[in-house]
Amino acid sequence: MTHVSVRRGLLYVSIAATAWGTGGAAGALLDLSGGIGPVAVSFWRFAAGAAMLLLATRLFGLGGTPGRPSGRPRNLGGILLTGAGMAVYQTAYFAAIADSGLAVATVVTIGATPVLVAAGGRLLLGERLGAAGLGSVAVALAGLVLLTLDDGSGSFSASGTWWALLSAAGYAGVTLLNRAFATEPYATATGGFVVGGLCLLPIALVQGLLPSGDPLVFWTIIVYLGAVPTALAYGLFFIGLGAVRATTASVITLVEPVGATLLGVLLLGERLTPAAVCGGCLLLGAVALPALNERGRTGVPA
Repeated sequence: MTHVSVRRGLLYVSIAATAWGTGGAAGALLDLSGGIGPVAVSFWRFAAGAAMLLLATRLFGLGGTPGRPSGRPRNLGGILLTGAGMAVYQTAYFAAIADSGLAVATVVTIGATPVLVAAGGRLLLGERLGAAGLGSVAVALAGLVLLTLDDGSGSFSASGTWWALLSAAGYAGVTLLNRAFATEPYATATGGFVVGGLCLLPIALVQGLLPSGDPLVFWTIIVYLGAVPTALAYGLFFIGLGAVRATTASVITLVEPVGATLLGVLLLGERLTPAAVCGGCLLLGAVALPALNERGRTGVPA
């Protein structure tokens, strides 16, 4: 298991969330330029992410412990569950983007996750939220409610919201699982990508794996999607989970909608309603409280 300080764990989770913010935009661009559906997008993301992590493990010796080959999984059951959960929440996320747009789908998914993780962390892991944790979850929930209000502008989609909530449930399950059990993060991420890809492959084959648009554009986006918001982000996220509580990690990932919203508005021509803007601001405002509380709780320096 890779051990890091609380401060470094917070940094790794923040970097992962920032990288994830670009993943939705990449998936949306794949849909526009390649004409493939959300299951196929998720499959290619997992396949590219697994290939890049395997390559990095071989080249740089990531992970592993003395006397144990780098990257060999130590918890096969956990990796299988992680992969299945990742398959569910990634596909549901891209389906939510197709129904509701990048910005709303991202903020609903990431906004609902801390509520689910907080409940699961308390019941399953015995994590106490404290005043800061309760406050951050309450603010996040208020932002989520504002974000999903339908003002007739067409930005609201009931099916898109349900897809986003399913994605949040899967994401929460993966977070709690990998916080509860000590695993090698790179092996867990790689194994999760392989299992998730295998779960999605039959549906992706029916849906159509290959693009109908420019192959160069398609494969360029696939390489980026596999490298940055997948291999890099998940590796750092699983390392960070070894240092910070599950609820803290899930709330910190609320920084993801910043990048996703900007990309959705600037690149994809999406529009946010005033209520959605206020909801997004509340979600982002919920980030600072648990991060400060985590460092104050431990007092562990970098």
